[in-house]
Amino acid sequence: MKTPGKSRRQFLQTSITLGALLPLTALPYKASPQPFSIGKAIHPLKILILGGTGFLGPQQIAYAMNRGHAISTFTRGRTKPTTHKDIFSEVEQLVGDRENNLEALLGRKWDVVIDNSGNRLKWVNDTVELLKDNVDIYLYTSSTGVYYPYLGKDIRESTRPVLKVPAGITDIQKAEYDYGVMKANNEMTVMNGFGADRSILVRPTYMIGPGDNTDRFIYWPERLARGGEVMVPGKAGDPVQYIDVRDVAQWMIRLAENRKAGIYNAVGPASATGMHAFIFGAHAAFGSAVSFVMIPDYDFLSAQHILDAIPWIMPVGDNAGSALVSNAHAIANGLSFTPLAESVLDIHDWWNSESVTEERRLKLSDAEGSLMKREAAIIAEWKKRK
Repeated sequence: MKTPGKSRRQFLQTSITLGALLPLTALPYKASPQPFSIGKAIHPLKILILGGTGFLGPQQIAYAMNRGHAISTFTRGRTKPTTHKDIFSEVEQLVGDRENNLEALLGRKWDVVIDNSGNRLKWVNDTVELLKDNVDIYLYTSSTGVYYPYLGKDIRESTRPVLKVPAGITDIQKAEYDYGVMKANNEMTVMNGFGADRSILVRPTYMIGPGDNTDRFIYWPERLARGGEVMVPGKAGDPVQYIDVRDVAQWMIRLAENRKAGIYNAVGPASATGMHAFIFGAHAAFGSAVSFVMIPDYDFLSAQHILDAIPWIMPVGDNAGSALVSNAHAIANGLSFTPLAESVLDIHDWWNSESVTEERRLKLSDAEGSLMKREAAIIAEWKKRK
């Protein structure tokens, strides 16, 4: 990926230096161009994406269309993309509902189906049964959440996922189990319906990038761009894992092109990274003056209700190994990674464009209880105790 041009970078850095927290006028977001021709696929495919307008889908569509593939999406017609909006006029947009209306898919044939919206067992079971005789490959977007609780130190694709929610757990544990078990059971449904030789199961860790609707990572690009005293939770070596959504999207298309059936952890960065290395790498995207306040005390952080600041998750208990998922198999099969500073700058660019509402930006920075709002008081308390 190519970083934005020098003039744009200078504008951002000048604004930060002058103390401008947000651009005076939000600019249209334009995805960074590829620095080289991505080339055309040898065999163009007909690809159906279940979902396609959220975070991952537009990136898949943009890359696939540049490769020469024909794209159909199946959605309820409600969500509007915030990236690559201009290409959707060239996409066949089928409308229905995975709960009770699959009519638009009846009697149709595709080479590949990519299931980004399979978050209920019924939905996946219904589409698997409907499409298994009319589609060659089923690519299911799963999650490393299938490994919860994360108790290992080298979690690989062969690690057995939990398929049942146990009794006697906390509400927080139940939410984690519910999600992981749902994804794991949906994986089994795909494998049972399409067979191991026609199923691709991709398990991403926390995806970052333009278009993210969770707002769980944007804290770091925004906070580091503003500079000043920045609180950094966790110990220097606390492991963190994340991956640019564009890396996942493009790799998934290549897996489909090459019919690489199997199970893959979509996890970055390329090598093991600690929290401090992540912070220094992310800050390299900006020219802001920063004074880092490192807070390695888990008891203090817990008392301040800071158990995570994605990609950092306090590595204790059920989350001890959440950032120790192996990516060796994925790398051996073509997964590559965008440099962190480039991802961070692109995310910051998107966040401060017209693709994101002012209300949403203010919620991050000014909402009561938000980390950015609480940060100064937390730092003051830490200094007092220290």
